[in-house]
Amino acid sequence: MTDHPRAIRKILIAGGGTAGWMTAAALSSTLSQGCEIVLVESEEIGTIGVGEATIPPIRLFNDTLGIDERDFVRETQGSFKLGIEFVNWSRKGHRYFHPFGPHGRPFDIVAVHQHWLRARAEGEQASFDDHSMAWAMAKAGRFNKPAADPRSVLSTFDYAYHFDAGLYARYLRRYSEERGVMRVEGKIGGVEQNAESGFVERILMQDGRILEAELFIDCTGFRGLLIEGALKAGYEDWTRWLPCDRAAAAPCAKSGAFTPYTRSTALDAGWQWRIPLQHRTGNGYVYSSNFISDEAALETLLGGLDGAPLAAPNQLRFVTGMRRKFWDRNVIAIGLASGFMEPLESTSIHLIQAGISKLLALFPDRDFDPLIIAEYNRIAVTEFERIRDFLILHYKLTERDDAELWRYCRSMSVPDTVQFKIDHFRRYGRHIAREMDLFGAPSWHAVHIGQFNMPERTDPVAGYRTVNSREWLAKLRAAMTAEAQRQPEHQAFIDQHCKAAAR
Repeated sequence: MTDHPRAIRKILIAGGGTAGWMTAAALSSTLSQGCEIVLVESEEIGTIGVGEATIPPIRLFNDTLGIDERDFVRETQGSFKLGIEFVNWSRKGHRYFHPFGPHGRPFDIVAVHQHWLRARAEGEQASFDDHSMAWAMAKAGRFNKPAADPRSVLSTFDYAYHFDAGLYARYLRRYSEERGVMRVEGKIGGVEQNAESGFVERILMQDGRILEAELFIDCTGFRGLLIEGALKAGYEDWTRWLPCDRAAAAPCAKSGAFTPYTRSTALDAGWQWRIPLQHRTGNGYVYSSNFISDEAALETLLGGLDGAPLAAPNQLRFVTGMRRKFWDRNVIAIGLASGFMEPLESTSIHLIQAGISKLLALFPDRDFDPLIIAEYNRIAVTEFERIRDFLILHYKLTERDDAELWRYCRSMSVPDTVQFKIDHFRRYGRHIAREMDLFGAPSWHAVHIGQFNMPERTDPVAGYRTVNSREWLAKLRAAMTAEAQRQPEHQAFIDQHCKAAAR
């Protein structure tokens, strides 16, 4: 039992799904003494099931909860992810890979990509992708855990997961309820606020029940029933830079290669994802309604499936952007209630994780000090803007002129923070890091080079080095190819360690 005189004693999480149950799991694990946690959700309200691909920080979240990886992958019909393959983004017929982990292993003070640029100028034909351990394994359909020995090229990659988001929420529900979280079934009918402060005091269920709390977490999705419906926090619209505003999603029967990576294929009015799970393949078409009708988008999606559809398509509308306030008074928005970023770089679940991490780092007492609320909002805004910039980069760097969407993206003005990075890389091949960049230099290098934003010159320091770039890179490629072939196939690794029970 906490002895803090102003400690929060009751938290109410409005909404379930991935956001609600991730929040419940983290809070119940951390606030194990003296805090009642209630989660309200309705079986009648569906969840947005597009968060099936993740990035490596999800492993830290699960580890912090003490979740066994094998059990988690097994229970969520999961698979492993080494990065994302981008098809037709820069030019039709072209593809590149955004790996988890760097390209190469540093062998000089000058970065590996600078040596590749130097070798390319001397006639080297090998692609930049060929120097990524993650890609060497991914293209061969192989997977294993990274090596602990930093001298090995097998230590130069990272990984994340694909999983069924509905099964993950169910998994975390069991975890949370075992730690005392109380689930309340039903729909929220209204919100009551303090007449003077505007703080939320209770929610009113449609069946007449009244639920009180001191801290409210809004996980009600796009609706934002508390943060927007009650508190009117406002919303920042980024559609002018990220023009897609709709999505259609449909699972299909598992077919074709069981790839240890996500695929994103640019289409005429948006892009299509492919996410391989143990029991099915997840698919979706993210598109702009300005350039294609809903009917045509659905027809395109269903016509591009690997196997037979397993369920009716789920269609949704969204506005890319963020809340102007993520935390307002005693309400914190997490997940889609806080904003939406299309899942191009698999950041949806990460943003839930980031919101939870900030909450725990800046956890309030009943005074709800404006100082900590302001800091939470400052960090959240910066995180969203940094991810936004990385997504914009993919659209802005396209060279396609075969469809209206891509012509718009090529010519659109972008935020100064994006143009700054484009210009610096184009000039010298340098990545200029900014505060709280989620994606580091290797990720930006992958997109810059993968979409032909080639530097006009290399880093001047490279000219002083006597390293034989082509020779070293050839050795690196050979070592990666050889090591990749020694690893088990993706399916074999899962069969041995974390195969799900037959459905």
